[in-house]
Amino acid sequence: MAEVIDSMLDLMRRLPPTRTEENVQALVNICPDEADELLQSVDQPLQVMVDRATGREYLACDYNRDGESYRSPWSNEYDPPLDDGAVPSSKMRKIEIQANEAFDTYREMYYEGGVSSAYLWDPEDPSGGSNFAGVVVIKKTMTPATPLEPSGSWDSIHVFETVERGRQAHYKLTSTIMLQLLTRKSSDNDKPNSTSEKKGPDGLKRDGEVSLSGSMTRQSEQDWPLQDSSSHISNIGRMIEEMEIKMRNLLQEVYFGKTRDVVYDLRSIDDLEKARRQKELQKELVGFIRR
Repeated sequence: MAEVIDSMLDLMRRLPPTRTEENVQALVNICPDEADELLQSVDQPLQVMVDRATGREYLACDYNRDGESYRSPWSNEYDPPLDDGAVPSSKMRKIEIQANEAFDTYREMYYEGGVSSAYLWDPEDPSGGSNFAGVVVIKKTMTPATPLEPSGSWDSIHVFETVERGRQAHYKLTSTIMLQLLTRKSSDNDKPNSTSEKKGPDGLKRDGEVSLSGSMTRQSEQDWPLQDSSSHISNIGRMIEEMEIKMRNLLQEVYFGKTRDVVYDLRSIDDLEKARRQKELQKELVGFIRR
């Protein structure tokens, strides 16, 4: 059965990232027996849900899912209701509440909106002592006010593991960022009197529309001093903050920069005749210098 999962993951890497949810659901329908393992292996865009008890928004992902229900970090209840759903121990729940409040402040400071959630779980091995694991998820969506404004979404998933070693703790962080951007530019087809509309082969894209999407995963391991259980929140928060800054810079400098260079090589913004004369002038100057 491992070959089936490998084949599905290999197929997902070749499909458009903008249709991840649709493609995952199609594979689940084809191979329902492998649904759990596939959902655990593929990162999907986070879904926003509302806690019925508190009215606060939270994020649904594979880490707070039990069957078809999702646990809220605010009330610790499942939606739809689940009697025997997995919940953290009282000790983990106390840290989880503190983590949600802390990262809610972090989200507001850095993202100025969006939704964040933190989920913790106890070690599978009871002898794990104070070791535990968890995830911090953040989602920010940009909704256009007009059809010509850009739209997009940012989904970040930070999975961490902790191992206490006396007065220190070792942390392993795996961060994944999923980014989707869609920009539109007005063209003749957008004029009120125009009745025609150009579409691409898939029937989705129009003139002046650019879609950029993808995901990035990075890992980090660090040791931090440990005063008490609340120190875990500040230590993990510091690691997530540093990781997000690095990944944002990498996206801006490498991915967006490379895309811009490719586009500029394919299409010249300046007049081609002017660029041709400049190259000829450069050749002449080089020739005079060599003489």
